Amino acid sequence: MGIQEKLEQLQVLRDKVQSGGGEKKIAKQYKVGKKTARERINYLFDPDTFREIDVYTGDSINNPSEGVVTGYGLINGRKVYIYAQDFTVNGGSLGKIHALKICNVMDLALKMGAPIIGLNDSGGARIQEGVEALNGYGEIFFRNTIASGVIPQLSVIMGPCAGGAVYSPALTDFIFMVDGTSQMFITGPQVIKAVTMEEVTMEQLGGALTHNQTSGVAHFMGEDEEHCLDMVKQLLSFLPFNNLEEPPCYAVREPEVDREELLNIVPDKPQKPYDVKKIIYALVDGSEFLEVLPRYAKNAVVGFARVNGQSVGIIANQPSFMAGSLDINASDKISRFIRFCDAFNIPLVTFMDVPGFLPGTAQEFGGIIRHGAKVLYAYSEATVPKITVILRKAYGGAYIAMCSSSLRADIVYAWPTSEIAVMGPEGAVNIINRNEIADAKNSEEERDRLVQEYRDNFANPYVASARGYVSEVIDPRDTRVKIIDALNMLSSKREYRPRKKHGNLPV
Repeated sequence: MGIQEKLEQLQVLRDKVQSGGGEKKIAKQYKVGKKTARERINYLFDPDTFREIDVYTGDSINNPSEGVVTGYGLINGRKVYIYAQDFTVNGGSLGKIHALKICNVMDLALKMGAPIIGLNDSGGARIQEGVEALNGYGEIFFRNTIASGVIPQLSVIMGPCAGGAVYSPALTDFIFMVDGTSQMFITGPQVIKAVTMEEVTMEQLGGALTHNQTSGVAHFMGEDEEHCLDMVKQLLSFLPFNNLEEPPCYAVREPEVDREELLNIVPDKPQKPYDVKKIIYALVDGSEFLEVLPRYAKNAVVGFARVNGQSVGIIANQPSFMAGSLDINASDKISRFIRFCDAFNIPLVTFMDVPGFLPGTAQEFGGIIRHGAKVLYAYSEATVPKITVILRKAYGGAYIAMCSSSLRADIVYAWPTSEIAVMGPEGAVNIINRNEIADAKNSEEERDRLVQEYRDNFANPYVASARGYVSEVIDPRDTRVKIIDALNMLSSKREYRPRKKHGNLPV
């Protein structure tokens, strides 16, 4: 066979690989609102920068496609590795060679110190390969674990993801889903009905809204595939590409909200709710804030922003939902976000307005002690710059948990509206002064007087400031400038801890 014939053979193989599962199967993808694996890759990467690897790795020379496309390229000019399962080829099912291709690209990403993105669209394990398929999943899970905290790992669910396949995304840093076309579950509706007699649809069981709102498994939900991939690009813009890098810096943009508005957001009445995101928008560059898990545990707000061009992780209590109290789900949401930011050198800015941990038997029986301890552990463990701004309520153990000075916040600012105390004035007076209130001619007036007296004497930022627990009481309008100054001052922070294999997070 001459060189021309060999080139023709090569072209045939190329065409076969590029055509995926063929026109009919591709048409089925389009019919349910899904793109092909290569179309998704082309949308995500900068034009003409994607390079495929293991192109002809398959079960034979005549069948080179394994239902997964792997390679690397540039996203916004920065190198990223990817694997994209192709549902048009064998339903994107995972077998030995399919897993090998994924493992190869994960190994490359780790060696090169670059993020890995997985586009998941698979019918699950290739049943006919038996234990070989199961071993393939195990090899991927192991690599997910080793890469954790070293390179960012993003999973994008763009079709079905069931059974053991869900545990690779669960081991990664962030999960994206597409409304209406993504599903994740361990056991499907038919198995659930057979075992528990429960009837549930695939969308109810494992759809994007379920995992973004109810389970908290997924962090982002796109309206369609393009919106979902746009969010992937946006998230990457905030992140360093490995744990040895600093986050990227961008041109400074002033907030789109007038700083004078900061005087009008926190109500005069301590019991009145407000939206803490209004404060965030007034402080961060361009008022751009990428919220993580926006539909889950809404009493806490976490996400990425920039201040003076620098990436920061934002954590805040949300007084407009459950008064901003800490519960089991909010504790998990906050602690995991802290640990991601700490792993990748992203400073933490915390906005505190917390009345306490949520009371009730459901919380106690559900393990609020164990879950709340995760927040204490995560903040204490974190060595990145930690800046806390106390906006209003800072009560009891929840005050400590939200990055107080005792958990080694580097700088703690307090607004004049802040109240720092063991408990709220009303609760404290009911305990301390119950006899005086009972003996008073007008118990309500006496209670109100004592509450105000307690607030004046104890529940204010000046007592904590006098003791050295608050760095400075500031004008709310100066908050952005103060945060920028603190970030500049802390830019060379180095903090050393005792050598150990690892701590024991209260999971």
